Amino acid sequence: MELKLESHREPAMDTNGSRYCGVWPVMLTPFDDNREIDWESLKKLIDWYLAAGVSGLFANCQSSEMFFLSDTESLQLTRFVLDYVDGRVPVVASGHTACGLSQQVDQLGAIAQTGVDSVIMVSNRLVQPGEDDGTLLERLASVTAALPETVGLGVYECPYPYKRLLPDEAVAWCAKSGRYTFIKDTCCDIATIRRRAALAQGSRLHIANANGQTLLPSLRAGAHGYSGVMANFHPELYVWLCEHWRREPEKAEILAAYLSTASLAEYLDYPVCAKDYQQSIGNFKSAAARARETGDYYARHFQDSVRQMTRLGEFMKERLGLPPTPPDARGLA
Repeated sequence: MELKLESHREPAMDTNGSRYCGVWPVMLTPFDDNREIDWESLKKLIDWYLAAGVSGLFANCQSSEMFFLSDTESLQLTRFVLDYVDGRVPVVASGHTACGLSQQVDQLGAIAQTGVDSVIMVSNRLVQPGEDDGTLLERLASVTAALPETVGLGVYECPYPYKRLLPDEAVAWCAKSGRYTFIKDTCCDIATIRRRAALAQGSRLHIANANGQTLLPSLRAGAHGYSGVMANFHPELYVWLCEHWRREPEKAEILAAYLSTASLAEYLDYPVCAKDYQQSIGNFKSAAARARETGDYYARHFQDSVRQMTRLGEFMKERLGLPPTPPDARGLA
């Protein structure tokens, strides 16, 4: 199916050049033991991301437990991040969780009004599992037309409640529209990423890979950076890789091998494992989550594996000449 653009303007170039390149952590939402948002811990988390040198922040996403936030909380969270960041880095946000198309437009429109750099829609909200790519393209165009042109747009191939990958036609349409800045790619397939990077070339659309195993090959293929869960453990290592892979290829290969292996920690009760780590380094007061209970993480001794993974991360920082996590804030005991 061929989609027609609402206007015939040429694709807009990103006037900020590399604004959407680099590392974009998918932000956690800290909760207290009553599972209410812990705003003071959120400040510490943001400071920690920024100290690592990230390029931007992806707020109100699946790692933020957006499917377990009310619409009011979703907006409060996004506004809080924007206010606290105060322009130091760009912020994108989603909060796109509804099933009905009109409610989705309402959610995304409200996020747009917060002042984020780009509003990120979730691909699996546009269609049900049995609906075809033609329907996805139609709804993508419909939602795009309903959102203000003053804000950038993006798409996140969120794996919950099911993963819906974008067809090449949708990526090409996003690039040609001039409105899209950001695709959070979860295909985990280098051939697909290579095609997407080629489709985005010359437009303002940037491909952010969420997968640690394919990150280095994807950068070589023309992808623009990383936006994945492991930036909640060692964002500075991803920053180093995105900034140095060309100049120091041998170190980049070693680091990529570590990051590829370390990213398996994602399967150890995430986001609890990341919240426990953030608690261990003093950023969070609690590892509480709404998306899942914390008990299994501790009962199954997953914490031990994550501690070993972060120990190796400290070794990699030393090898790359990066500042270590202070000894009293490593959570290695």
